[in-house]
Amino acid sequence: MTGSPGEADRSGADQSGADRFGGDRSGVDRSGGGQQEWAPVEAPLRLSPKVLLTDPIRMLPSLFLPLVGVLFLSGFSPGSFVWAMLGIVGSVVFAAVRWTTFTYRICGDRLELTRALVSRSVRTIPLERIRGVDISAPPLHRVLGIAVLRIDTGAGGDDKQEGELNGVTVTEAERLKAVLLWHARARAARRAQAQAAGPLTGAGFAPGVDFAPGPGGADVAVTGAPGEPPELSGAARAGRDDGREAGERTPDRVVFVLPRRWLLYGPLSGAYLLTPFALVAGAVGAVLQWGGELRIDRRVVVRAGEWLWEHPPFLAGALALLILAMPVLAVIMYAVFTWDFNLRVREDYLVAERGLLTRRSVSLERRRIRGFELVEGPAERRTGLARAWAIVTGLGDSETRGQLLPVVPRDTVLDVAGREIGGITSGLRPHPPAARRRRLFRAVFPWLAVAACAVAAALLWSGLWWALAVPALVVAGLGVPLGLDRYRSLGHAYDGSRLSVRSGSLRRSQAVVERRAVVGWTLSQTWFQRRAGVLTVTAGVGAGSGGYSALDVGAAEGPAFAAEVTPAWIAPFLSERTAPGGPCGRADRGGLSEGAGRENARRG
Repeated sequence: MTGSPGEADRSGADQSGADRFGGDRSGVDRSGGGQQEWAPVEAPLRLSPKVLLTDPIRMLPSLFLPLVGVLFLSGFSPGSFVWAMLGIVGSVVFAAVRWTTFTYRICGDRLELTRALVSRSVRTIPLERIRGVDISAPPLHRVLGIAVLRIDTGAGGDDKQEGELNGVTVTEAERLKAVLLWHARARAARRAQAQAAGPLTGAGFAPGVDFAPGPGGADVAVTGAPGEPPELSGAARAGRDDGREAGERTPDRVVFVLPRRWLLYGPLSGAYLLTPFALVAGAVGAVLQWGGELRIDRRVVVRAGEWLWEHPPFLAGALALLILAMPVLAVIMYAVFTWDFNLRVREDYLVAERGLLTRRSVSLERRRIRGFELVEGPAERRTGLARAWAIVTGLGDSETRGQLLPVVPRDTVLDVAGREIGGITSGLRPHPPAARRRRLFRAVFPWLAVAACAVAAALLWSGLWWALAVPALVVAGLGVPLGLDRYRSLGHAYDGSRLSVRSGSLRRSQAVVERRAVVGWTLSQTWFQRRAGVLTVTAGVGAGSGGYSALDVGAAEGPAFAAEVTPAWIAPFLSERTAPGGPCGRADRGGLSEGAGRENARRG
């Protein structure tokens, strides 16, 4: 079907139906049988002309050394300034050529990024493959009122490979984000509606059924004859009865806003604690590398280091100052990246915004969220704090983009994650005593071996080896509480709808994953695990890190746990274990892991 032509609305204001997105609404035939799909076709658009200022500035770091080199080699002669000016002008011309030859537009069911200079290059991104759209604004962009829009398709490449518009106005970025996310959501919903609506046409759409933005931004079915404007059905008409126009966006629902005083919790996660040492090392490295160009004698830095080494009190004082500066600079850096963090629900997305100098907005599609991961360090655990990441399918750079909450009280993490994603309702099950012995052995034995070798070397060759033996014995002693804590951290659970696994000590991580996210199992045993009667159970998940493991589970509890979550997958293997000549023998030697993994990967 076709929609009436409409003039592009660059302000991004909400209007009824899909006309709020702007662009040409001429129909595009997708069915192959005369049935037309309602899809926008925009005229090619360019980035904001303000990129002619930002692009040359972004090129300055790469031009700095060549320009400085030209000036110094020419002795700051008039000719050297001419060449330096030509380099700056060349960067501006290059930015102008890039701006002139680059266009973008939404054409039907795809986003086209076109660059045409000598040859024409067109990058096409299907709208239905878009997983998320992020908006960020570095400091200079914020001053000029422009932003960077990045598109995530879940392809696993970097941001620029997936799609990037660096230099659109803030209004245009918000408009594009609404358009791209709506069409990605609507096309997925259209396929599901078509399957339930009846016989399909050649392209897989039910006759006369399409989707349009409905009340609160939801996708609702529309009907109508080909070539006629769409008629809203059921839920869309009901939306008009509650006082809202069809297509009106639901106001954002604020889930969490980070109080300013909680920024002080940042250093407890260990983030940015080494900032003072990094700054000093960077300054020394810059002087040693560029000292000649900046007319700084490198020998001054070397002599300063030698002087500190020869005067231990001053060296200790410098180290003390750096150590005292660690929490202060860590709080400052943490605040710069986490300032004004807020999490809100915007239609069908969880949107996280943060940043002081560079403001960043990340959208996580709720229907693709499969769980969350709660992370705690030693200091965080003692103070009752934690962090959380969302486990999302098809999300690139999940370590950065998937952050659900920064360092906040643990109860807050569980409350927010439980309300918006879903928590685990049963307690974690402990692991057998053999797991404790393995944790202690792995934490203590390697350092005992190092200490024993160092002691032998000290007795047979030189007493200098005592400098290694003593620290190794101290670390081995510290390994006892570390191993016990690692054992206490182990656990797994299943409450009927979600499974959870936990492990780690210095970085304790607990993953809570929906049952439907599990696509396979891997049950593995090393030679040492077989001797101890334990194994590792890994749930293959098409999201997050791809798999979450319950370490050192009892040999009988491991398969039982997998069978509890997905009984239809594991039960046949468990029954074969008891059959004469079956795979029981192979399972005892690790065969169950390979067989179950291959079979369940195929079934998943």
